[in-house]
Amino acid sequence: MAAAAEEAALPLLQAGEDHGQKGASWWWRQWMREAGRVGYLALPMLVASLSRYAVQVSSNMMVGHLPGVLPLSSAAIATSLATVSGFSLLIGMASALETLCGQAYGAKQYHKLGVHTYRAVFTLLIVCIPLSLLWVFMGEILVLLGQDPLIAQGAGRYIVWLIPGLFANAVIQPITRFLQTQSLIFPLLLSSVATMAIHIPLCYMMVFKTGFGYTGAAFSISISYWLNLCMLVAYIMLSSSCKETRTPPTIEAFKGVDDFLRLALPSAFMMCLEWWSFELLILMSGLLPNPELQTSVLSICLTSITLLYAIPFGIGAAGSTRVANELGAGNPEGARSAVRVVMSMAVMDAVIVGGALLGAQRLVGRAYSSEKEVISFVATMVPLVCVTVATDALQGVLAGVARGCGWQQLGAYVNLGSFYLLGIPMAILLGFLLNMGARGLWMGVVCGSVTQTTLMSAITFFTDWPKMAEKARERLFSEPGSRCLLE
Repeated sequence: MAAAAEEAALPLLQAGEDHGQKGASWWWRQWMREAGRVGYLALPMLVASLSRYAVQVSSNMMVGHLPGVLPLSSAAIATSLATVSGFSLLIGMASALETLCGQAYGAKQYHKLGVHTYRAVFTLLIVCIPLSLLWVFMGEILVLLGQDPLIAQGAGRYIVWLIPGLFANAVIQPITRFLQTQSLIFPLLLSSVATMAIHIPLCYMMVFKTGFGYTGAAFSISISYWLNLCMLVAYIMLSSSCKETRTPPTIEAFKGVDDFLRLALPSAFMMCLEWWSFELLILMSGLLPNPELQTSVLSICLTSITLLYAIPFGIGAAGSTRVANELGAGNPEGARSAVRVVMSMAVMDAVIVGGALLGAQRLVGRAYSSEKEVISFVATMVPLVCVTVATDALQGVLAGVARGCGWQQLGAYVNLGSFYLLGIPMAILLGFLLNMGARGLWMGVVCGSVTQTTLMSAITFFTDWPKMAEKARERLFSEPGSRCLLE
């Protein structure tokens, strides 16, 4: 495993190597070599992502088997609010480490990985304090927003039990990037699968065999996150793979918080602005005629694309690591080649998954409901969902490239313009003013996602890779004591 990780982290091309006279067979070998490295990173990240997603999904499934609809309604709302107001923010901020740690590892500035990770953990734990206070009063906030008092009260109780899991995530997310940028993917895979395997019986016990009821699902999620964290910390402390990057905490980690925030905040906005737009779509569907049907269908579509997004997420994470490592090593051609490989994989993902989904047009609704009206409505939505799957495949990889390069601020501007200046207004126009209902709402967001993908593709296509490598080296060696390590 360690040998494979070392191979995945090696620069694809040596800086300054002349490639102009190489033939097609040489380029094909290089493509296959890079594709193998990306696959080594992407496949475990895909499984790890699905395993983490399964923790929350399985919890809601357990709650759904309790008597009455109130427990499931409360848990669903609380889970959505926790994701939007907390977990997504932590994931977005931690993704700044894909730039900082990835480029530092490529430049062999191994001690900086520990410094950046401590800095991120400290910052995210501080951020969790106001978030947890917000969650404590979430029930009262929902009542003030006009939600049903019983559902609001239930959601408030549920989200309070997720607060310990919020703090666990503040450490898990930076550690995940710490390992990911070193191509140490299998510890993430094994810990995620082990956590899921422990969580399912634990959640069953907490929900059905104790007095916790539906709040037991939330408590079991928090316990599982802490178990996952303990596994990852144990690996880092004991494994020889982290020997060079495992550093003790120093005062240096707390002095550069502002440097971390300069990348972390745009990273969070880049991710959350898109994430929130789809959540806003579900909220708007509740204002349509026959809101039960409209909301159910959009929820099914959103759940489907969230599940399928695990594939481009894995490829994007691999692309982020490869691009950051190559730029940190001063190999712009290697970064360019890595981008070509992950983009070709994204296109294949879009064609294969989109085609399969279109072919199973009548089966998607049956997987979620036995109501003929819901099944028929979902079938009419599938072509639009296929467009979203295609744009998600490309955007997920392009977002990974952006994180590897450090373009988060530019990506945040793109997402703001695409979804909130175009996508959401178009959704309101089509869904409400033109009376197209749920189809109109989804078509509006599709306009935003197509615009987002087009702009990100153009930025990537016109990138000056030698200049990006130069900027990466400037970032790495701008701190005192670093220049002596420059080769």
